[in-house]
Amino acid sequence: MPDFAWMAWTWQTALFFAVIAGLLAVMTALAVWRPETETVGILRIPTTRGDRLFLTLVGAAFINLAWLGLVGPSLEWALALSLVYGAVMFRFA
Repeated sequence: MPDFAWMAWTWQTALFFAVIAGLLAVMTALAVWRPETETVGILRIPTTRGDRLFLTLVGAAFINLAWLGLVGPSLEWALALSLVYGAVMFRFA
């Protein structure tokens, strides 16, 4: 396991950025393998997979920040809510 102490990272922070990098790699591979087409969903704007990923990540950040402010530091339910939000965004947006 690489030592991230010089950046004052925890393993959770490293995992978070690794997941984001993995998502970007998967989205790039999908864009090459199956070219994107814009769709219009419940947002009433044309969006691509990349747009929906961005909206999902921003929405999940706001969900987790609101959860921290309103409920407290236990984020398991906020994660579940973020995953449901992401599924809805990719299915209907």
